[in-house]
Amino acid sequence: MSTRFPGQSASKVTTRTIVEMKQAGEKISMLTAYDFTMAKILDQAGIDVLLVGDSASNVMAGHDTTIPMTLDQMIYHTASVVRGVNRALVIADMPFMSYQVTGREALRNAGRLMKEAGAHAVKLEGGQSITETVKRIVEAGIPVMGHLGLTPQSIYQFGTYKVRAKEQAEADRLLDDAKRLEQAGAFAIVLEKIPAKLAETVTSSVGIPTIGIGAGTGCDGQVLVVHDMLGLNHGFSPRFLRRYADLHEIMTGAVKQYVADVKNLDFPNDQEHYE
Repeated sequence: MSTRFPGQSASKVTTRTIVEMKQAGEKISMLTAYDFTMAKILDQAGIDVLLVGDSASNVMAGHDTTIPMTLDQMIYHTASVVRGVNRALVIADMPFMSYQVTGREALRNAGRLMKEAGAHAVKLEGGQSITETVKRIVEAGIPVMGHLGLTPQSIYQFGTYKVRAKEQAEADRLLDDAKRLEQAGAFAIVLEKIPAKLAETVTSSVGIPTIGIGAGTGCDGQVLVVHDMLGLNHGFSPRFLRRYADLHEIMTGAVKQYVADVKNLDFPNDQEHYE
């Protein structure tokens, strides 16, 4: 028997589904995923969207930024997630320098994420500078999600992870970028670490869903890094993060118990070996 939640469809979530969710006033739930096992758990729990983020560079590979992530690595992680999913929409980040050089190269790389990894859509960071690229990818039949505000691939340009668009000029540019992305054919936009009032303005100004992370409740949905919200990562504690579990403590305790059982000859016991 499957578990159904209020307002949750049992059918496959598509890009059209989340647009309809915005229209119906139903909030969209989104988490990151990077492997088969986690994706299967999240999908069965009823998540609407799974983002195979280039944040895998941080939480899976231990890098300080998302910059080192390669397209081949994103294909590997995305394919692993897709194999674990029955219902959720799976969106793959296009990593740094996979879409910034030329529109032709961007289209080819987006196509690889769809053909080789099985992604349902791709996500690109940026505004006006990438709208022609977004249009080209969308016209080829590949759904695109945008990403505005704090864009981690531009961290060396920004020089900080502080809140973006607090000044009016940058806020105006962000709103304009959101409208441009919609016009280019993007089906949704992530708004990261911007003032809540600005996020609410953007959300009401575009017809496509906005997914917030550190952008307040006025967005059409929310996204968190799964390792952060499950408490696997204790080294990251921004204001917007809510930890729904402390798996770091649970797993540490389990491993310590295993070590003790092995050393005390308590594992395996008589029921845990073969005659």
